Amino acid sequence: MLRKSLIFITAALLILVSELAFRHFVIEQGKGSQDASTQILFESSFPDVNGDLQAIRQWQGKTIIVNFWATWCPPCLEEMPELSKMFTQYQQQGLVVVGISSDDLDSIRNFATDNPVSYPLLSGEMDAMPLGESLGNDKGVLPYTVIIKPDGNIAKTYFGLVNQVLLEQTFLPILAEFNG
Repeated sequence: MLRKSLIFITAALLILVSELAFRHFVIEQGKGSQDASTQILFESSFPDVNGDLQAIRQWQGKTIIVNFWATWCPPCLEEMPELSKMFTQYQQQGLVVVGISSDDLDSIRNFATDNPVSYPLLSGEMDAMPLGESLGNDKGVLPYTVIIKPDGNIAKTYFGLVNQVLLEQTFLPILAEFNG
């Protein structure tokens, strides 16, 4: 019995050490190129309000504001007009705003009918929160906003309500760097 316990503990430790080494390797390999967490994002696809599957990789190479939100979240709804304004104002300079909701597609469709925005709204449903977590939302907060540089690295993340002035402090220098 003791021998079986030792074998089990040894196997568990080997698995744990292997997992830690793998995570360290992935994170170290991602430095200077693309964050390992954004690789997961760029491999994702979600339906838009029309039900058409949108691959996130279509926006790769641009400055992206990814906003995790929900129809039942008052701060999420409060920041949407400014996100919409920013997308319209800066899209010709390479800025993309994408809203990924934890709601189902029908809820997002109903919301978008009454609250149109200029940027894509996607239904992440059950995958939205784990994706947000992989991008740094370790608190499970909504809204959660991630700014990704054209090279695929995360520039900054924000827990809670954001506004145009706050976001411009981060993305305007990125637009200037990558466009100039």
